[in-house]
Amino acid sequence: MQLEIGKIYNGKVKGITQYGAFVDIEGGGTGMVHISEIANTYVSEIRDHLTEDQEVKVKVIGINENGKVSLSIKKAVENSEETAQRHPRRNDRNDRNERNDRNGGQRPRPNVWEPKKTVPQSEMTFEDMMSHFKQTSEERIGDLKRSTDRKNGTRRK
Repeated sequence: MQLEIGKIYNGKVKGITQYGAFVDIEGGGTGMVHISEIANTYVSEIRDHLTEDQEVKVKVIGINENGKVSLSIKKAVENSEETAQRHPRRNDRNDRNERNDRNGGQRPRPNVWEPKKTVPQSEMTFEDMMSHFKQTSEERIGDLKRSTDRKNGTRRK
């Protein structure tokens, strides 16, 4: 199942950390809800708001090029409340017909994450190759610094 950005899913909290919670999304996939996306109020302790194995509604707010899924509980709650207030008894068929009329009869393409297409090296320009080299080098240096910091027991800010 592919996750769509902006869509709301049911999920179950599988892990809680200092900075957020990991949620298994119904139908497949796992994402993380950052501490700032848990509630509309200041959250200092995540366990005050969530528990493991708790059922939650989450909205997909982003998927990076590595496939990591960013989720939001507060936007899922806001969105469902706004929809209920704005369209208390709206018919789905009417909604689809209105959308098709606005788009010239064509359905809008959902915002679906797809992996970045890799260009064969034989078709890359010099600038593309330099950009790729720079990006991978920065990632490797960052990984190396993080692993060195962990071994030394220091934290980066």
